[in-house]
Amino acid sequence: MTEITHRHVESQSGLRMHVAEAGEGPLVLLLHGFPECWYSWRHQLTALADAGYHAVAPDQRGYARTGGPLETGEYSILHLVGDVVGLIEALGGGRAVVVGHDWGAPVAWHTALMRPDKVRGVVGMSVPHRPRSSRPPVEAMRRMFGDGFYMVRFQEPGAPEAEFDGDRAAVFRRLMHGASGDGGGAAWIAPEGGGLLDTVPEPEKLPAWLSEDDIATYVAEYADSGFTGPINWYRNLDRNWELTTAWHRAQVSPPALFLAGDRDVVATGAPHAIETMTDFVPNLRETVWLSGCGHWVQQERPAEVNDALIGFLRAL
Repeated sequence: MTEITHRHVESQSGLRMHVAEAGEGPLVLLLHGFPECWYSWRHQLTALADAGYHAVAPDQRGYARTGGPLETGEYSILHLVGDVVGLIEALGGGRAVVVGHDWGAPVAWHTALMRPDKVRGVVGMSVPHRPRSSRPPVEAMRRMFGDGFYMVRFQEPGAPEAEFDGDRAAVFRRLMHGASGDGGGAAWIAPEGGGLLDTVPEPEKLPAWLSEDDIATYVAEYADSGFTGPINWYRNLDRNWELTTAWHRAQVSPPALFLAGDRDVVATGAPHAIETMTDFVPNLRETVWLSGCGHWVQQERPAEVNDALIGFLRAL
């Protein structure tokens, strides 16, 4: 049975990153989203290794065993892309296929956008590539969804992590179930005077793809880092808009693949972005929709995701 091993790697960005890895061969980086860590790729690490690849899933900046700096401004998209490029260099240089889910998808897309010389191919899951908008995003989201929308609420100092760090097991149970194909979806708009978790009920039982042991693993992985670092990613949304002026409406040139669940409100809520993605990702090879699947695609449908990834990798 293929073994997943763990170590810390000194990324050339200056961040000491925890990575889980398996296999030997061409490098495939697996970038998790919120609120996850390396563990969300547990099914892909071994499958990719068995297919002849060096699969590496880091805990990204601010997350789990990597942790991160205290300054909010050190979580910009330039820092996140820098970590990925620095990790590619630390793992032998050359080029990698960069795969990202949820928040990891924009990091993967931007790595391919900013450093195509380091990227053999790019895979986005759940979050399509979106060109830079014409105005800062936070105020636009506030006007569209209100002050209770989670990305707007995450701008507040201290309050979001106080809610999320209060009962981490409940956070993972509620969010994983609520945003999955088995849940009823999550509005992610806090009621007046309430919290974000009020929008996601405690599940009566966990879906088949998620166990109490999985929840306990996530809780243990967050034991030292908590939620401040992950939420700091959201606090840089407007700053990211300012920092990416030079790439306004630029194209992602490496070969690309997009995967999403047809019950994922993140993906289904952005039909125009997906329909027009080839305008800005001209080498998009395929868009794969997973029927009955929600947001946590690589955990909900590991076999189908593994087949799509390996097929894409072998075609490069």
